[in-house]
Amino acid sequence: MKILAGTSKGVFSVSGGAADQVLESRGVRDLVTIGGRVFAGTGAGLYISDDGGESWSLAGLEDYEVWQIRGAGDDVVYAGTQPGGLFKSTDNGGTWAEVASFNKVPQAADWCIPVKPRIPGGRARALVIDQNDPNRIWVGVEVGGIMRTEDGGESWNFSLPGENPDLHMMCAHPGQPSTLFASTGYGRLDGVAEMVEGNAGVFRSDDSGASWRYAWKGITPRYSRPMCIDPATPHGLTVASAPTAFSSYKDDGGAQAMLLRSEDGGESWRSLCDEAHSPSAANIHGLTPDLANPGGVVIGTDTGEVWRVSGSAEWTPLATGLPAVLSALTL
Repeated sequence: MKILAGTSKGVFSVSGGAADQVLESRGVRDLVTIGGRVFAGTGAGLYISDDGGESWSLAGLEDYEVWQIRGAGDDVVYAGTQPGGLFKSTDNGGTWAEVASFNKVPQAADWCIPVKPRIPGGRARALVIDQNDPNRIWVGVEVGGIMRTEDGGESWNFSLPGENPDLHMMCAHPGQPSTLFASTGYGRLDGVAEMVEGNAGVFRSDDSGASWRYAWKGITPRYSRPMCIDPATPHGLTVASAPTAFSSYKDDGGAQAMLLRSEDGGESWRSLCDEAHSPSAANIHGLTPDLANPGGVVIGTDTGEVWRVSGSAEWTPLATGLPAVLSALTL
């Protein structure tokens, strides 16, 4: 099995204990396979590979940071960007056009990254497309909230999980497309929320995003970011969390990160951390299902490590010495 690791400096191919750089770029936030192609969302546009990640070509959006790419069937692909935008391709990534209605919603005027100085526009970093109805799309904006459309982008509705506009990742339950999960942080349009339970963590919706409930009660650390769900039953949901947005291996005591898993849709959680990673000194940024080992995941860390983590919390190192690993994909 080959793994692609998206890093702060490009894409690396990981196989047999070796890691070879196959694409030089900055900030590879997403790696995904759609229609036989591999897509890489980077800080300098969107790249495509037709040979399993061995070679790459720039496919556009070079004026944007591309945060997530998702397919809608029939060669339709969407990409979310920073500044906050949504783009659509109808030829499996060959050409792209902006979904102009998306950032014309009233809420878009407030989207931002609430650092100092404030960065306007936010980032459309989370995408979910209903695989039974590709006109139903959810876009999570950091920091802004969730925009959802039932008509392929002709009109949009707005929602906030727990009044939290700091959206990180979203995914849908593979067998229940109306059930959605969202990971969130402490960012707010006017700064940073108090770091208490309820202000960050995982939320669940059972009505297609119209309403949300908190699914992270009693869990620490609360700042949740990477999240994935197994395509196979029982569709385990895995989430990585840390104390703050800036938690790092450079901190005193390390990042204090955790990896948690739920097999019952967020009703209960268990640790996937072994003794050496309870908590983890390295922060976890890359996270994807391990397709070769159902129930497990592949993770990437800010120390440049790639690990395979089994459903029984066994950690196996796959690569070290890389730049910070921001995303991962199993092939």
